[in-house]
Amino acid sequence: MYYVSEIIIDRPVDEVVRLFDNPNNLYEWMNGLQSFELISGTAGQPGAKSKLVYQMGKRRIEMIETITERNLPSVFSGTYDADGVHNKVVNRFESLAPNQTKYITENTFEFKGFMKLMGWLMPGAFKKQSYVYMQQFKAFVEKQPTI
Repeated sequence: MYYVSEIIIDRPVDEVVRLFDNPNNLYEWMNGLQSFELISGTAGQPGAKSKLVYQMGKRRIEMIETITERNLPSVFSGTYDADGVHNKVVNRFESLAPNQTKYITENTFEFKGFMKLMGWLMPGAFKKQSYVYMQQFKAFVEKQPTI
């Protein structure tokens, strides 16, 4: 499954990228994130692996993030592996105006086992969750004091 989502953030691209690039900020906008732990490599750099733990309702989800490309603001991409799910995410940031940034994500999901059925039956749930995180990130950025 492949889809693209985008949202406009009313802040300059440099501010948006600075806030996106700080892993401590994940807790501010990524609801359900319980922990983010570097496993190997240099944080935020290609090859770095981190373990993310989410609590989504009654479900605890663990995934491994592997950074695959970093050339901000043009691209920041990685893979996210959890039980039965492999997700490649490409994040892009484009300056639209001095105080406006377009945030674009490209998501490619591959499913195995039971999750293959979930991906087929509920593709909208994955798209919706991706967009919810984008909306939460936008709200987080826009509430920060301007630099």
